[in-house]
Order: sequence, then C-alpha cells, then structure tokens
Amino acid sequence: MTVSLPRLSSPRRALLLGAPAVLAAGRASAQEVTLRLHHFLPAVSNVHRHFLQPWAQKVQQESNNRLRIQIFPAMQLGGAPPQLYDQARDGVADIIWTLPGNTPGRFPSIEVIELPFVAHKRASVNARVVQQLHDEVFASEFRDTRILCAWAHDAGVIHARRAVNRMEDMAGLKLRFPTRQAGEALRALGAAPIGMPIPQVPEALAQGVIDGAVVPWEVVPAIRLHETLRNHTQFAGSPTFYTASFVLAMNRAKYDALPADLKAVVDANSGQAAATMAARVWDEQGPSVETMVRRRANNSIVELDEAETRRWAAATQPVIDAWVRAMSERNIQGGALLERARALIAQYGQGVA
Repeated sequence: MTVSLPRLSSPRRALLLGAPAVLAAGRASAQEVTLRLHHFLPAVSNVHRHFLQPWAQKVQQESNNRLRIQIFPAMQLGGAPPQLYDQARDGVADIIWTLPGNTPGRFPSIEVIELPFVAHKRASVNARVVQQLHDEVFASEFRDTRILCAWAHDAGVIHARRAVNRMEDMAGLKLRFPTRQAGEALRALGAAPIGMPIPQVPEALAQGVIDGAVVPWEVVPAIRLHETLRNHTQFAGSPTFYTASFVLAMNRAKYDALPADLKAVVDANSGQAAATMAARVWDEQGPSVETMVRRRANNSIVELDEAETRRWAAATQPVIDAWVRAMSERNIQGGALLERARALIAQYGQGVA
C-alpha cells in the first residue's frame, strides 16, 4: 500500500532544508581552538609560572574552554631564542614571547626604552609606557605579526664575579648583555660586553666566557645566578641603568582565522591589560628574589648612591646621542621619540616609589 505524505508548504520546506545550515553555524560558533605558545625560559621561571600560565588560563576560562593555549617552554618546539619572532611570523608557533633585542637593529624604535638611564625602576611604569608607545609608534615595525602586548622589565642589576662598587670596577669585566643599547652602555663604562640569550648564561659562566651578566632580579633563580655569582650591584633611585623590552606576538593569520567571539577574548587579554599583568611578575617577584639573595651567606648586594649613579649616567650619555643620530639616518625622529618616552615615564611614574 502506498502512503501519501502531506505536501509541505514552501516556507516549511525551506525551514527544514535550512536546518543543517543552522546546525553547522551553531557548531562553527562553538569552534574550539588550541594555540601553541613558545618561549625560551624553563618552566620553573617566574615568567612562565606567574605570567604566561595565568594569562593562558585566563584566556581559556573567559572563552568557556573553547580557546586553549598550550605552552612550550625552553625552546621545546625547536630553534634558538633569536628565531622566536620569525616563528610567530611564519606559523611555526602561534604565539611567542621574546625580546626584540634578540635581533639587534630589527625593531629600532622600541630601543628607546632600552637606552641607559631612561627607563623607570618599576616594570609597572615601563609596561604602560612601552604599550602606549607601541600603539602610537612601534606597531608598524611589528606589522607582520599581531602584538598582543609589549612591555619592559624593572631595574637592571649587574651580577659579577668581582665586586662593582664604582664605575672604575667595570674595567675589563666580560658581561653578558641582553640588548644592543645595554651592550653599548657597558662598553662606555669600560666593560667588555658579550651578547647572548639568557639560556646560554650558565654554560658561558662555567666555561669562563663571561664574568657576569646584567639581568633583573626576577630571572636570577631560573638560571641559578645567585649560586654562581656572589656580587650584585644595583642603582639608587630612578631611572635605572638599563631595561629590556618584550613582546607577546601572535601569528597574524591564526588570529584572523579565529571566530569573532574568540577574537574578542584575545583582544580583552591584550594591550595594556596584558602588559600590566606581565609587569607584576617583575615588580612582585623581583623584591622576593633580592631578599632571598641577601639572606645567602656568600652573596653581597651593593647599591650605588645617587652621586655615583650620576657618574654612570654621564658616561653613557654618548650612547643616547649616538642612537638619536642613528635613528635620524633611518628616518625615525629619535629625539622626539625619546622626549615622548620620558614624558610618559614621568606621567606614569608619578607617585610610584
């Protein structure tokens, strides 16, 4: 027996035929994405534990577990630290954390915060300044990735085999430096600067390639610097001897491919919000590390007074002058950029001890 089915009206037929498309759209809106974040420090480092992990967890939570970030520390995806930015550009990694200073001269404008005795001693101030300058000036230099945030650390510290109590004690010291401008400053002070990524420092010390390093307190435990070097020199007041800038960069195509709602989650955890979150690592962990080092029997911490600090600043002024001239040759208004950076440091640093 043949059963005749009722003929559907055109609107009802269209509704049923369209149902798969509606379901597909629903599945697309609930798309789940996993991103790979690559960086150069070990998983025990303060940056990994107190910034990158909490940041990734925050993104996952705010996306209702649809956007997951898998972190690969210590260059687990291969390559060397100076290659990290290109890994984000080329899609080897989806997100990277790195120092622009690992590729000297490639991102010239951000070097303004790395000039000697320009940056504030607090990362909270430097982070706000660098992120704002990125939005105003630097963005074009990083256009082949999407910068999620940019910032700089707190006061730089000299860690060495012998005591550094005055500028003359720098003569001939082979010191690792993180950025081109820090290297030029060390040279102006009589030291013998040697550039290398942080992971290479322990072996370089063991082999006598270097006599010490300039790094902030925060990174000291990750490379066990307090166990190999007993002399630590810091500076009175602000600005600080040096800082290094950082970026959290994302592959642009990967960002563009995200659904709109997941882009919104990434955007909400980018810019000043993320830079401020990053800065807390240095401002909170740095003092704790310094206290730990002070308690060690064989470690000595010297703080140069304001008069001695002014001598160092005067000796490194030619480094600033040379940078301004070099920027002019690259059609960058270095003098104006330096003035803007100092104005922002004064603005954001007002009342910050």
